[in-house]
Amino acid sequence: VFVPLSVRPLIWMTDGWPLYESRLKGKLHVISKRYTQRIERHNLNLRQHLARLGRKSLSFSKSVELHDKVIGHYLNIKHYQ
Repeated sequence: VFVPLSVRPLIWMTDGWPLYESRLKGKLHVISKRYTQRIERHNLNLRQHLARLGRKSLSFSKSVELHDKVIGHYLNIKHYQ
């Protein structure tokens, strides 16, 4: 797997899928559900908050002011500071 030096990760955290084991060999590969659950939870939160932007979702608001407040609040969460 080629990754430019400027964005190369310190470690690779994956689950036990055999393809990862064959491609990511060495000390930088950590196999653990503990770390992948945290990443997947973060991705789920992002998808749920971005659903507000889709017109056909239940969380869509017709108020521009409410849109601005909710999205602004999400961007101010500690993950994005």
